[in-house]
Amino acid sequence: MRAVELEAHRPELTAYCYRMTGSFHDAEDLVQETLLRAWNARERYDPARASVRTWLYRIATNACLTALEGRARRPLPAGLGAPGRDPGAPLAPATDVPWLEPFPDARLDAAARTDLRLAWVAAVQLLPARQRAVLVLRDVLAFSAAEVAEQLDTTVAAVNSALQRARSAVGSTAAEQVREADDSATRAAVDRYLAAFEAADVPALVGLLARDAVLEMPPLPLWYRGPQHYGRFMERVYAMRGTGWRTRPVGANGQHAFAAYAPDGAGHRLHSVQLLELAGGLVTRNTVYTDPGVLGPFDLPERL
Repeated sequence: MRAVELEAHRPELTAYCYRMTGSFHDAEDLVQETLLRAWNARERYDPARASVRTWLYRIATNACLTALEGRARRPLPAGLGAPGRDPGAPLAPATDVPWLEPFPDARLDAAARTDLRLAWVAAVQLLPARQRAVLVLRDVLAFSAAEVAEQLDTTVAAVNSALQRARSAVGSTAAEQVREADDSATRAAVDRYLAAFEAADVPALVGLLARDAVLEMPPLPLWYRGPQHYGRFMERVYAMRGTGWRTRPVGANGQHAFAAYAPDGAGHRLHSVQLLELAGGLVTRNTVYTDPGVLGPFDLPERL
């Protein structure tokens, strides 16, 4: 077995560990640990028992389950309490919360981005770790129940039972919410949103929002629901940071996203990566990430 054979599985293993942990940084560390363990155990690998891919997922699953022991789940702000009503509320980050992180699309090919959307990953974080593993291994990665039983050192009956409970907990609505049509109308709606955002045209932005649209900004626990509160907070943003913002498309979690650059003297400085969800040509959710540590993996220029 050559190292290059193991390395070829790094991208999909990273996506798997991300779905398990909700953290891109943790996923990279866990995959590095997985490949190191596999390399050290390469003489004991038996191709008659499992393919290299199945063997690697067993190692990765064990690494994830160990890492998740005693850890709190990674939420989004909308999963923690009521929406805000005061657009002038203090912008105090909750640094003690392990927030759900975005995943840069550039690290994966399109086929590996199935069920990587933030809403789905957030829903999966509510599951116990072993149920989480069963759901992802069976429904996303299409391993057989027997393969998953082998990976988790359990029985096929236990896998099937865990899968049923996981599907019931996540619910069919989670999948429906995160699979908006990626057609010309949706892309046109995104283009209109970006144009209104750059123009600081709050009425136009509000006109592109669904009735229950959510604006959330981890690591701020503050979040808003509905066009009125969304619009009033955007007015505050432009009042604080100025107008004349610039945007550029960026891939994240297999959904529409963009990098936002705030005016800064003669140029523009990277402010955030914003992930949009749409339905029926309207924005239903905007998750805004400003933490430099989270933005780093996107390899974006610091200034325009």
